[in-house]
Amino acid sequence: MARFLKGSKLYSIFTGKCPVCHEGDMYINSNPYHLSQTLKMHERCSHCNQKFKIEPSFFYGAMYVSYGVGIAFAVAAFVIAHFFLGGGLMTSFIAIIGTLVLFFPFIMRLSRNIWINIFMKYDPEKAKSS
Repeated sequence: MARFLKGSKLYSIFTGKCPVCHEGDMYINSNPYHLSQTLKMHERCSHCNQKFKIEPSFFYGAMYVSYGVGIAFAVAAFVIAHFFLGGGLMTSFIAIIGTLVLFFPFIMRLSRNIWINIFMKYDPEKAKSS
């Protein structure tokens, strides 16, 4: 990810880095398609020691974000399949289902990243210290 985004929420959302320092990784495995470890997170940031699970069941709220992100992916799949590729409604429906299945691990992580970034903000002082 481009370094010029560092310091913005977009950097943390798209890279899976700590929302406070943008240095430490939130996830144990950076590959979301390693399905047994898709949602396994470090308890704390390795750089700034920020706790990721603010409270028990904190990431249940990410389900609401996941719904919206899933809708965005589905609409994009429909527009591409129906309008750009000229597919019929059944082809577009299959494209939507295929897109959602293919991107499901990515959508889950992206939703968690968005959710945690709603509640935490970047701190340049914590990014400098180690």
